[in-house]
Amino acid sequence: MERIVFGTSGWRGVLGENFTFPNVRKVIGAIAQHVIDAGEREKGLVVGYDSRFMGQRFAQEAARVLAGAGIKTYLCERDTPTPVISQVILQRKTAGAVNFTASHNPYDYNGIKFSPAWAGPALPETTRDIERRCNEAVEEKYDRAVTLPDLVGKGLVVDIDPRESYLADLERKIDFDAIATIGGIAVNPLYGAGRGYLDEALLRHNVPVRVINTCSDPYFGGFPPEPAEKYIQDFIALVKNDPQLRLGIATDGDADRFGIVDEDGAYIEPNYIIALLLDYLVRVKGMRGGVARSVATSHLIDAVAAKHGIELHETPVGFKYIGELISQDKIIIGGEESAGLSIRGHVPEKDGILACFLVAEMVAREGRTLRELLERLYADVGRFVTKRENITLSAELEKGFSERMRAIPADFAGCTVSKVVTIDGTKCILVDGSWVLFRKSGTEPVVRLYGEASSEKKLMALMGAAKGFILS
Repeated sequence: MERIVFGTSGWRGVLGENFTFPNVRKVIGAIAQHVIDAGEREKGLVVGYDSRFMGQRFAQEAARVLAGAGIKTYLCERDTPTPVISQVILQRKTAGAVNFTASHNPYDYNGIKFSPAWAGPALPETTRDIERRCNEAVEEKYDRAVTLPDLVGKGLVVDIDPRESYLADLERKIDFDAIATIGGIAVNPLYGAGRGYLDEALLRHNVPVRVINTCSDPYFGGFPPEPAEKYIQDFIALVKNDPQLRLGIATDGDADRFGIVDEDGAYIEPNYIIALLLDYLVRVKGMRGGVARSVATSHLIDAVAAKHGIELHETPVGFKYIGELISQDKIIIGGEESAGLSIRGHVPEKDGILACFLVAEMVAREGRTLRELLERLYADVGRFVTKRENITLSAELEKGFSERMRAIPADFAGCTVSKVVTIDGTKCILVDGSWVLFRKSGTEPVVRLYGEASSEKKLMALMGAAKGFILS
């Protein structure tokens, strides 16, 4: 039988291939036993899901298994954003949550993400324990004959709709009065769980809103539900061609990632958004404290941190590491180049909804477009240009990849390597401040190649040299 393996964001699989009801029961049973053995049965668990095909059915089966094991379950009534589920954990003080989501993966995937009581993504020691339990032949500790209505009648399963509580919390963190002065805003939930969140909050403050892709569609319009530039061309055209729109804001399938479009239709990379928001939170909102970014994320953030004299934390890839720092109140903002961020006083989980509103607030209060804000930041700290590329390896190159990473050259594109960082992959920092990162996928013969330099020309030379090193 195929092993169940947890990745950076839980266990994911293809519907009908390995993501099946028997395997789901196995994973949920392992989570139940993990919670019971930790002495947290009485705290209960939240169960949620995004808008993927069969998400509600899988969630209902999970609730049945958990409640059958004596764990009270708070079951979301509709598809619910990941950050909202995280907030419910903190509000109800549960032992954590089970979330059926494959985030930005294509439509034929689903996944199970476990978040423990501190409400961030589970750390490796937790997922290793659950993974071990999944792959052991253990006796099922729940009654398979019990039905969900029986458990609802006994109070072991409680239906919840946490939307209003979440939106009320945003009112305390976002300056919606400022946003109301911005003009029109375009909203794109990409058919996902963010439907009825971004648009509803704006409409309640009389902000003119244009919404697209707001119906429920498990195929996500034929694209992966990721608010990356290549997948949201319809949205970019909408913002570019409507002079009444000042900004475009989008979320992914489970609304934990964000996509931002400036008023002229320019897509603004997440790397730059995180740096702009850090500068805004410190300079305009007066927040003080550290900042965290993953090893693959732009050093523009480092430059902004140095400008303001605040501590920078570099983490492995995976928001769980940043979420842990937020939970410990060590940082005011943390983010990843893959469009995840959160801030102090909020959930220790990626929140695309929060990110979108922070950007709207920044644009409104600063009175400038995002590109104008970015150029001003460049004038203060220097220009940073970033790129990511996936490189497919032959069987021979994949076999020798680890050995190649132990033989890093002295320079790339004529620039000397001054430091090598190995907290996640192999990151080569050059004497001029540019860098390149090699991260091997754990599931396919692919190397994720990241790079950054002070100009497009330098970056292309650096990426070309790095790619040549891998494939030679």
